[in-house]
Amino acid sequence: MTAHLFRVGGGKTWHYRFQVAGKRVQRSTRETAKLRADLVAQKAYRDAVVRANGGQPVPTLRELAGAWLVIHRPVSSKAHIRSVETFVKLHMYELGDRPIGSITTTDVELARNKHLETHKPSSANHWLRILKLLAMWAVKRGAIPALPWKVQMLKVQKKPRAILPLLAARAWFAAVDQAAARRPAVGTAVRMMFGLGLRESEAASARWEWIDWQRATYTPGITKGREAEPVPIPSWLLEYLAPMRADQGLIAPRANGAQLPPGFAGRAMHAANSACSLKGITPHRLRGTFATLLSESGVPIQTIQKVLRHKHPMTTMAYLEKNLDTAALAQNSIGDKIGFGRRDSGETTG
Repeated sequence: MTAHLFRVGGGKTWHYRFQVAGKRVQRSTRETAKLRADLVAQKAYRDAVVRANGGQPVPTLRELAGAWLVIHRPVSSKAHIRSVETFVKLHMYELGDRPIGSITTTDVELARNKHLETHKPSSANHWLRILKLLAMWAVKRGAIPALPWKVQMLKVQKKPRAILPLLAARAWFAAVDQAAARRPAVGTAVRMMFGLGLRESEAASARWEWIDWQRATYTPGITKGREAEPVPIPSWLLEYLAPMRADQGLIAPRANGAQLPPGFAGRAMHAANSACSLKGITPHRLRGTFATLLSESGVPIQTIQKVLRHKHPMTTMAYLEKNLDTAALAQNSIGDKIGFGRRDSGETTG
C-alpha cells in the first residue's frame, strides 16, 4: 500500500490519498507535474508510516531480513534459514536498500522479472514467498501497517514427481549401501526415511529411546512442527534395526558418534539413482513415496496427515503421486479376472 495520485475535476494539480494505521489521509501535492507529485506523495506516506510506528524509521528490506535471521536462526529449520540467507545474498536485486513500506507492486514485479531471467517460474514463486514472509513479519512487528504490494503467484505447470518404484526398491537400497560403504549409518537413516516417512533431519536426529519396541512405534522427538506423534514401525524395519538395538543414543550416528550433517544422504541417493536408472529420488521424494504407498494401501488422508505431522490436509495431498507399478499390477489383475491374456485350451488364433 502506497500513496495514490489523482486529480479533482478538471484541475491540473495532483492530489494524493493513502491509509496508514486505519487513518485515511488525503492532501494536495501542489504540483502539476506527475513525477514531482509522486515524490511528494511518497514522502508523505513514508512520514506517516514513521509516525504510526512511534517515530521509528521503517527498515530497509536488507535490514529487515538481517533482523529476521538473528531472531529466527535458533528456532527455525536450517533449510528455512538457508532459503532466507540465499535470498539476502543473491536475490534482493534493487529492493535491498528500499524501505520495506515503500516497495510497490511494480517494484516487486520488476524484481521478479529480473529473477526470471536466470530462474524458472517455480523458483520465482519461492522468491515471492520469502519476500512476503519478511514483509508480513514487518507488519506483525508494527514496522508497517499492511503489506505494501499485491502480486499473484505465477501459474506453473505441475509435473509428475518421482517416487521410488516398488519393483526397484531392493536394488536401490543395495546401491545406497554400496555408495555409503564407509558410512553405514547413511543406509540406516535412508531406510528410516522410507519406512517411517521421516524428513532427512529427523532421520539424522533419530534416537533409540524414541522407539517403543513392545508397541512397534517410533515417536520423533525433534520435528519441524514440534509435534510428537507416534508412527508404526513396519516389521521389516524392526528386523533391520534389531541387531543394532541400544538403550539410548543416536540410531544412525557418524563414526565419531556425532549426528549426520545436513544433506548426508544426497551423494548416496544420487549414486543409487544412477545405478538403478532412476531420476529424482531425493529425501523429500522418499517421504512422498511413503505417503503415496500409504494412500494406495487404503490409509485415509487424515491418518497420513497425522503420520506426516502436517497441520493441513492440503499439504499432505501435495505429497501424493501415482505409483505406476501399483497401477500396472492392478490393471493386470483386472485383465486376469476378465480373462484377457489367457488362452483356454480350445481357443484358436486366426
